[in-house]
Amino acid sequence: MDETQPGIPEWTATSRSGAIAVRTTEQGLPLGISVDPAELKGDPQALAAEVLRLCRQAANRAGMARRAELAAAGVPAEMLALTGLPTAEDVARQELAEEQEYETEPDSWLRQV
Repeated sequence: MDETQPGIPEWTATSRSGAIAVRTTEQGLPLGISVDPAELKGDPQALAAEVLRLCRQAANRAGMARRAELAAAGVPAEMLALTGLPTAEDVARQELAEEQEYETEPDSWLRQV
């Protein structure tokens, strides 16, 4: 979490290569996007998908942190379950699934030689 203005928390997520970074609200709405110029030469749909993935990742991490804050404040586990906020396990599972998807080769009409 990063707070640039008092009372307005911002969350960040960065691609594995560090070439793309987003700053978001707790809900994952982008506040700022940083893209390495080399990334702009690639597929625009892939770039957009990566930005959206990073926004979701930041939102999931924010939700996990909010859940931890509520738990530390004494909110019972039954009530936390009703909030729909992700657990640390949920976030780890989602990030692992996205990472595995990220590592698969894109579909293409070209065949390997």
